[in-house]
Amino acid sequence: MDIILSVNNREEVLVLPVLPPEFTVSKPQANETFETVTSGQLKLIGKPSLKSISWSSLFPSRDYPFLRDRSNTAFGYLYILDTWINKKLPIRLVITETPINMACCVDDFSYTIKKDGDMNYSITLGEVPLL
Repeated sequence: MDIILSVNNREEVLVLPVLPPEFTVSKPQANETFETVTSGQLKLIGKPSLKSISWSSLFPSRDYPFLRDRSNTAFGYLYILDTWINKKLPIRLVITETPINMACCVDDFSYTIKKDGDMNYSITLGEVPLL
């Protein structure tokens, strides 16, 4: 399995160097609950809302045997993501061996630089409907 992020129809591609142990997909639905005078509560099933996906992982500062990609340093991966965020580019997320393939944007990105130079990070990507 690989997690691949890209922009501009794969003009720039980032393969995550370390797979997260898990990722979480949120698929909310816009349901509404109403209180009636005679029947109690009623629930109207709404349309699905936009999905989001989040995970936590590592951008390594040195070579480890378990790396999936060795094309950047920890700060190189950070620079690529920061550039995409600042340019407000939609990002294509593909997780191989799963049906996940979606256009998205960064909703939240945080990182911690450890004293050995490795960078722990957490990211949340929100679905972007391309019209």
